[in-house]
Amino acid sequence: RIGSASSLSSTSINTRLQELVRLFKERTERVKEKLIDSDVTSDDESPVASPAAAPVPAPGGELEGDKPSGDDHYCEMLCCTFKHRPWLDRLKSSQFPSSIDPLTNLMYVLWLFFVVMAWNWNCWLIPVRWAFPYQTPANIHYWLLVDYLCDLIYLLDILIFQTRLQFVQGGDIITDKKAMKENYLRSQRFKMDVLCLLPLDFFYFKVGVNPLLRVPRCLKYMAFFEFNNRLEAILTKAYIYRVIRTTAYLLYSLHVNSCLYYWASAYEGLGSTTWVYDGEGNSYIRCYYWAVKTLITIGGLPDPKTLFEIIFQLLNYFTGVFAFSVMIGQMRDVVGAATAGQTYYRSCMDSTIKYMNFYRIPRTVQNRVKTWYEYTWHSQGMLDESELLVQLPDKMRLDIAIDVNYNIVSKVALFQGCDRQMIFDMLKRLRSVVYLPNDYVCKKGEIGREMYIIQAGQVQVLGGPDGKSVLVTLKAGSVFGEISLLAAGGGNRRTANVVAHGFANLFILEKKDLNEILVHYPESQKLLRKKAKKMLRSNNKPRDEKGGPGGALVIPPRADTPRLFRAALAASGRSGGQGALGRLRWRLKELRAMQ
Repeated sequence: RIGSASSLSSTSINTRLQELVRLFKERTERVKEKLIDSDVTSDDESPVASPAAAPVPAPGGELEGDKPSGDDHYCEMLCCTFKHRPWLDRLKSSQFPSSIDPLTNLMYVLWLFFVVMAWNWNCWLIPVRWAFPYQTPANIHYWLLVDYLCDLIYLLDILIFQTRLQFVQGGDIITDKKAMKENYLRSQRFKMDVLCLLPLDFFYFKVGVNPLLRVPRCLKYMAFFEFNNRLEAILTKAYIYRVIRTTAYLLYSLHVNSCLYYWASAYEGLGSTTWVYDGEGNSYIRCYYWAVKTLITIGGLPDPKTLFEIIFQLLNYFTGVFAFSVMIGQMRDVVGAATAGQTYYRSCMDSTIKYMNFYRIPRTVQNRVKTWYEYTWHSQGMLDESELLVQLPDKMRLDIAIDVNYNIVSKVALFQGCDRQMIFDMLKRLRSVVYLPNDYVCKKGEIGREMYIIQAGQVQVLGGPDGKSVLVTLKAGSVFGEISLLAAGGGNRRTANVVAHGFANLFILEKKDLNEILVHYPESQKLLRKKAKKMLRSNNKPRDEKGGPGGALVIPPRADTPRLFRAALAASGRSGGQGALGRLRWRLKELRAMQ
């Protein structure tokens, strides 16, 4: 009994030591992976708070953590306490930014919108107030109120915004207040801004409120063009704004011409001849109609009678032909730029169809090619994504690739724990490919040279006796073929057929690209090969996930020794090794040594 008790204690000690050794090995592996990749988090559980650290209630019955802090603000209403933001204090403590980035600051774009509105008020309303009798002593104060409100916007733009704009000097972004102010004062824009605010309004006291004295306010055109550039940079469909702006140019030219026609009619005398405006109906609408017929050269206008009318009509015809041709050309450029991608797609498709007809390609193949063109264009908006990024510097291409593909690639089990920079280099080598329904992505038995990442769509893995049974369906975000990138010695052959189930957009990483990257990352190369071997061993296990028998083995595994028999052998060893059991135990040791 004493011997059996000591045997059991030694056995339990050995088992415990083996368990400790296994735990130390696992911890060593986790630390090693954490050193290789700093993003790998520890598997240790976070410490649990001790019961002794629980908050102690205050004498009043409240927990100390439940008391409102000095920085929080509360208001009591209907016997309840609600937390509210001290918006008044925040408003008082808020400060205007000391420097403004004119390229990315949306607040500056919004301010430019108000400046452009004030500029449009002056450009559109000054000719109307000068030519037509719409400005009268009864409503003069309304006109002056809006005029000086626009002048205030001009003045704020000069004093607050333009002196805080950042600029680039020698490759550095200058944000110093004094430097930004001096840069604006030396610029051409400052001269035009000062010129457009000339105080010609003082002549009102001598000649009356004449709108022509506000013509210098129209010189703030630089703000208009800057607003166009900033707005087009943030719009997703900038060509729509370009069409609206070009149409506004045409309408403004007709607007100015209608004002000039009314002035000419008033100069000759309203209704004095058949050519001038007769003074009936809405004066602006009738003069605008005459301007449209003149500038677009529709015809059907009354003949001018006097020399002044003839010269005025000739100038109108020449100006109309020139302005209308410029507007048509600019509209053609805007529409052509908006449909440039569609035109390129059509030209590529027409060239491909012409090539297939020349070589008499079967109609079924031609239909699949057309389907590929149409789906690729409608899903991506382009035929080749690499053409879009080829003009960007390497750093910007990497930033775009990280935003698009990093979340998918970082989840691949093969690449977890690798150097982050290696994954970044790998992202730039990914290539996007579109597969049509029932297209074979890879076939069983062929050499695997690529890894596939599903960006959109689904693929099906086929197998079974006939090779057509669906084993599993992979969806967006799944990865397959990764072991083929590192397998060697004939182990990189495909083990199943993979077919696209519907339209599928896949990212492909080729084996040669990965080998070129791993040359610069030897530690990651060792880790990848280790993981690939482990994944191959797990895939080649004779039992499936449910524990059922796998394929037939050439050499079946040796059966375990019964526990009772092992106990008898151990007892014979303690008794001195005499008898048949002792000799059998000695023979088993020799066989184990030979193995």
